[in-house]
Amino acid sequence: MEHNREVEIDGNSNPIQISRLALDIGGSLIKLVFFSRNSGDDEDPPKDLVGVSSGVNGRLHFAKFETAKINDCLQFISANKLLLGGGFQPQENCTNDRSFIKAVNQEAFTYLNGSKEFVQIDHNDLYPYLLVNIGSGVSMIKVDGDGKFERVSGTSVGGGTFWGLGKLLTKSQSFDELLELSHRGDNRAIDTLVGDIYGGMDYLKIGLSSTTIASSFGKATSHNKELEDYKPEDISRSLLRMISNNIGQISYLNALRFGLKRIIFGGFFIRSHSYTMDTIAVAVHFWSKGEAKAMFLRHEGFLGALGAFMSYETHSLDDLVVNQMMPLPVNASLGTDTNYDPLKGDLNGTESIQCSVYRA
Repeated sequence: MEHNREVEIDGNSNPIQISRLALDIGGSLIKLVFFSRNSGDDEDPPKDLVGVSSGVNGRLHFAKFETAKINDCLQFISANKLLLGGGFQPQENCTNDRSFIKAVNQEAFTYLNGSKEFVQIDHNDLYPYLLVNIGSGVSMIKVDGDGKFERVSGTSVGGGTFWGLGKLLTKSQSFDELLELSHRGDNRAIDTLVGDIYGGMDYLKIGLSSTTIASSFGKATSHNKELEDYKPEDISRSLLRMISNNIGQISYLNALRFGLKRIIFGGFFIRSHSYTMDTIAVAVHFWSKGEAKAMFLRHEGFLGALGAFMSYETHSLDDLVVNQMMPLPVNASLGTDTNYDPLKGDLNGTESIQCSVYRA
């Protein structure tokens, strides 16, 4: 059943019609996606679209909340008079983000050595691939086609591990605070590198550079120091590096197991954080000897919520046409920000996409 409700957000005089809402409730975060359109918006669909009978112009909105603070999410839903439909969606629905890769221009990209490069994927050459969804834990899903997928592996060492250990070791109170600490840290103060073992030299005989990590947190065993003697920034950096390397290596080994060259990473652990993406990408590049490539998504944190959104019977993201992207704070008006450049931002927080949804 399609639920519609006209509401005003942040005193906007132009009422907004909310037609559907989808939630992905994870162990650490709640991800929310909803579609809205202006009441009275009767614009015809673009003339260059073929096989379209009717369309609705509006926005897809994205928001996130900590699961431990679920009342904040419920208050947001209640305050904005959003209605939920579609029910509970299992994790495998995150594979439905394939349609977003097709619908959104410059959705997928690679990141290596500080360089971000958007990838235009041939829709006829999208499959097969390995989808690695990094939430509190990690699930690895082999996707062979539309509706053809299976969970082939995973690991309990994921975003929840980083957040949990980081909180215990650094007293940080949030995931974002940990990420900010890691940005300022130096893992070499805690990790044992190959160069520490071989007198600052590379170990070229087995292909290891002096900067390769031989043991995460290894220096803590040899230094006569206590926890308070280490900088929280360095601890956070080492922890992030350890978990990201581990995920990158396990992901490649599973891709190798099934002969896959394309690995797509998603989940809110990444947060478009440059160091996280670079570490994962370097791990995949190293272990595959450059044969496999790590790819990331601009909507990485909303795979499950988008999958739930797609479960509605009347619409599908296969029928989604994206016109413009813009960030949207929770309390902001839904007016278009003409100064926003979608190529310079990442849609991974509380934001919206200007779009049209069409019935086939």
